[in-house]
Amino acid sequence: MAAVVGLLGRRWRGLGRSLGGCSSLTAAARRPLSASHAFRQQQFTSLDEKPQFPGASADFVDRLEFIQPNVISGIPIYRVMDRQGQIVNPDEDPKLPKEMVLKFYQKMTLLNTMDRILYESQRQGRISFYMTNYGEEGTHIGSAAALEPDDLVFGQYREAGVLMYRGFPLELFMAQCYASANDVGKGRQMPVHYSCKDLHFVTISSPLATQIPQAARGPGYGIISIRVDGNDVFAVYNATKEARRRAVAENQPFLIEAMTYRIGHHSTSDDSSAYRSVDEVNYWDKQDHPISRLRHYMVNKGWWDEDQEKAWRKQSRKRVMEAFEEAERALKPKVDYLFSDVYEETPVSLQKQQEALQRHLKMYGEHYPIDHFEK
Repeated sequence: MAAVVGLLGRRWRGLGRSLGGCSSLTAAARRPLSASHAFRQQQFTSLDEKPQFPGASADFVDRLEFIQPNVISGIPIYRVMDRQGQIVNPDEDPKLPKEMVLKFYQKMTLLNTMDRILYESQRQGRISFYMTNYGEEGTHIGSAAALEPDDLVFGQYREAGVLMYRGFPLELFMAQCYASANDVGKGRQMPVHYSCKDLHFVTISSPLATQIPQAARGPGYGIISIRVDGNDVFAVYNATKEARRRAVAENQPFLIEAMTYRIGHHSTSDDSSAYRSVDEVNYWDKQDHPISRLRHYMVNKGWWDEDQEKAWRKQSRKRVMEAFEEAERALKPKVDYLFSDVYEETPVSLQKQQEALQRHLKMYGEHYPIDHFEK
């Protein structure tokens, strides 16, 4: 049975952000949020005297005192392995086979390699826009691996790893970013707004405010929730797998807040050095990165070594560069695709626009690179 499940996103610089596409909860216990110990809760002789606000499970207090963030305990963060790749609690070890863990690592590092090449491509003016996934690879791969292949994923714009785990080819990532004729979206979406019907990944959308509902806290909506270490791919995997199981069995939503750190700039239109220090970024890149944590785990198990690392890095870069070069050589989609696939029958107004464009190109085509487009 396919499931549509939702995952709250990660957090950086004290701000929450949404990540669509997965679900939440684990076997780990969650400590409920509580008011300051200084508050004296009233004892009620009947349920009628308790607060009746819809969705609120709270008590009245008879003393005015503002909540101090350093008094109330934060929501605990579920993890499976520490920064050195050691399993903290053997009971929480998913005990995944070597082949699956290697797939996790290879997809995470391949995504990282693709990011670096496409980021530089934008800086060189070859594509118009790009967003890297640096530091968030664990949330993508851990959640994607825990879902069924036919589960729908409603991703946000920084979730390419889900598609990569499901088998979306490098050539199609490149075709989308270059808006070439090979792009499944026919070049009509801005870069990194991927889609794939066959892999059940719904087209990414980023108009203003579409992500706000997902970023709200689960308890605020009365949704069973958990906070996990987003740099721990096993924690994300366990949480998503259990949440999916319960979402299907109980017919109710679950939410995961995956705590991680966006190492790259928000996008190629952003310079994050204006609002965070280089030292802060370096800490997360060097000391607490999901890729290095998983590599430590594999080395500890005897599944990976330096020679394998060098060989894989060389091989993955070669694969990305081949797809990159193919995308640069490809033609652009047919101009007529600007007017197709929206209506079953093209309305008269759109037909007139299409005819007007054709007349314009016939008259002024020499001023446009129409030879770069499919006929």
